[in-house]
Amino acid sequence: MGTLGLAAVALVPIAVVALFLVGLRWPASRAMPLSWIAAAGLAWAVWGISGVTIAAASINGLVVAGTLLYIIFGALLLLHTMQESGALSVIRRGFVGITPDRRIQVLLIAWLFGAFIEGSAGFGTPAAVAVPLMVGLGFPPLAAVVAGMLIQSTPVSFGAAGTPILVGVSTGLSGSEAVAAYAAGLGFAEWTDFLAFIGFRVAVLHTVAGTLVPLIVVATMTRFFGERRSFREGLQVWKFALFAAVAMTVPYLLTAWLLGPEFPALLGGLIGLGIVVTAAKRGLFMPPADQHFEFPARSAWEKDWIGRKLVPDTQPEAGRTIGAVSAWAPYAVVGGLLVLTRLPSLPFKDFLSGIVIRWPDIFGSGITASAAPFFLPGAVFIAASLFAAVVHRMNGGQIGRAVSASLRSTGLASVALVFTVPMVQVFLNTGGGAAGLASMPIALAEGAAQIAGSAWPFFAPFIGGLGAFVAGSNTVSNMMFSLFQFGVGERLSVDPGWVVALQAVGGAAGNMICVHNVVAASAVVGLVGREGAVIRRTLVPFVYYALLPGALGYAILWSGSLGPVNAGSVVVAGIFIAAGLWIFRNRTN
Repeated sequence: MGTLGLAAVALVPIAVVALFLVGLRWPASRAMPLSWIAAAGLAWAVWGISGVTIAAASINGLVVAGTLLYIIFGALLLLHTMQESGALSVIRRGFVGITPDRRIQVLLIAWLFGAFIEGSAGFGTPAAVAVPLMVGLGFPPLAAVVAGMLIQSTPVSFGAAGTPILVGVSTGLSGSEAVAAYAAGLGFAEWTDFLAFIGFRVAVLHTVAGTLVPLIVVATMTRFFGERRSFREGLQVWKFALFAAVAMTVPYLLTAWLLGPEFPALLGGLIGLGIVVTAAKRGLFMPPADQHFEFPARSAWEKDWIGRKLVPDTQPEAGRTIGAVSAWAPYAVVGGLLVLTRLPSLPFKDFLSGIVIRWPDIFGSGITASAAPFFLPGAVFIAASLFAAVVHRMNGGQIGRAVSASLRSTGLASVALVFTVPMVQVFLNTGGGAAGLASMPIALAEGAAQIAGSAWPFFAPFIGGLGAFVAGSNTVSNMMFSLFQFGVGERLSVDPGWVVALQAVGGAAGNMICVHNVVAASAVVGLVGREGAVIRRTLVPFVYYALLPGALGYAILWSGSLGPVNAGSVVVAGIFIAAGLWIFRNRTN
């Protein structure tokens, strides 16, 4: 079977997801079992993978699914605890005190607070924190999930203190003599310095693409969830959206340059949040008071927008008040614990991550399943929930209702995840079979490379996105494809470091459409079964976020031989000109 034929076969499990989940609008609980059957059947019949290995990979997937459900339960427990205590009502009033405009609120919570949480913890945690917070403030659940997924782009490459670069790219490239020679030729004697060099290039690409993300978030929200279904209402706050973008991306880029890959998202989000909140309170770039955007009344919300249960706006019990500081304190605990337990310079990371439940060499397959329960974000959420229960002086009935509601919602998410993640693990573990074929992800990438030729920089981010789509992780995508991307750059006789950077950026963008991240985020607000509705609204922004860096990469890599005006620079200019015209035609201020 030729390269293209093998790539077409490897595409089948993903095509099943696209057809049934996105196209036919089946829930993930029905679509993903078919995808698992397709992946397992092809792994056995075409790749020659033994039934034992398929079973081991599936069991590993169940373990990973269990860790995701643990995180989901923790996030839900914090949400319901805050709701039962009345703290969410206090937080809501605080945001209304800054502005009642939902467009500004979504940028503060999803774009800036979400970037900080991503930099602290990564691995989908921002959706587990920001999405339920938005729902608690009165956002339609589907709108909150879509916004939470859209910002899973710019900060992701530096999530969890730089894990996608320091672990993903590092693991993918380490051990290669060609990479070592390339790094030495650039004067990098230390591997960490070389990773920082790659990380800065990643930050440059993200900074350019991230400029329009806040605008895309607010325009998507007003187009799909506004009473008028209009992009215009989102574009009315174009000045504030671009300001919010720059307030995050400038410190983000400077941090990548000065400090390395650990802190760009964390400090970019934190500094940006401080700048933008201060500006909003002073009315800088804010919309006029008579143009504030609000969602339609709840009675007018479409059925598709609503989860199984809306979070009610519970007030603190009579005779008991919760101040703003006390209300926000559990989220401060989340942020603080995530930072303290993720920084490699502190002892907590090694200690907590070293407490591992492990099943080594499952059935003699060489596949090992493991989980570090005290290091996972779920433990942080549970700790913050206990803190909230004490500080907010909750009674046993309130705590019981929070726990039972969280357990019920987690159970609903389990059906989809127990097939989604095992399918991913089977898909990834198809190398080394009796047929002697490259694994399914590599087969797909090789087929794309054969088609693309010199236009590969356009395709490189989409391959990174594909890796994140199936694996649910920028880190895993970088592990799978970094060396492959480096090799393609060498074959094209262009700087392979830029091609690896394009891989990392695409892997970050893929989180917007990753099935099990969408399942996890949707489950937190009771939207189980609506995953396709989310992906349909995030697919076009994903294409933008992969296409723009790809075009910029093409312009950079081929400017020496083709000149500054080439296909890449034309596409980049075209995107920004189109965005400018879009704003100009729809602006009102």
